[in-house]
Amino acid sequence: MALDPQHRIFPEMTRRARRLRRETTFPERMLWGSLRGRRFGNIKFRRQHVIGPYVVDFICADTGLVIELDGDSHRTSAVEDLRREKYLKGRGMKIIRFFNDDVLRDIDGVLRAIENALAVFRSEEKHPHPNPLP
Repeated sequence: MALDPQHRIFPEMTRRARRLRRETTFPERMLWGSLRGRRFGNIKFRRQHVIGPYVVDFICADTGLVIELDGDSHRTSAVEDLRREKYLKGRGMKIIRFFNDDVLRDIDGVLRAIENALAVFRSEEKHPHPNPLP
């Protein structure tokens, strides 16, 4: 799946997001270490990838699966998160979202949820919906 190079339209927002993303949290580092070491078939993830005006936490370009890991600031940014999700879904991305506490409390459960999401996406590819939306 080709990723959207449209981030050139929003250069300042992209630069600001990249600066913020360099400041990774412990749960982000913990999940990244697990994603790199975990085998999901041939599925590989990238970290902190730019899609349009947004920087996503993790993405599997082959499946279009975006993993967002939210901290406390996201509990008050529901409107922006919905805008972000609409943008990503409009470009064919599928989003799965966790909170930092989820990773800290049960990293194995988070990895199982990711594995289950990948299995669903693979199944949808083999058996597309009989009435796909235009």
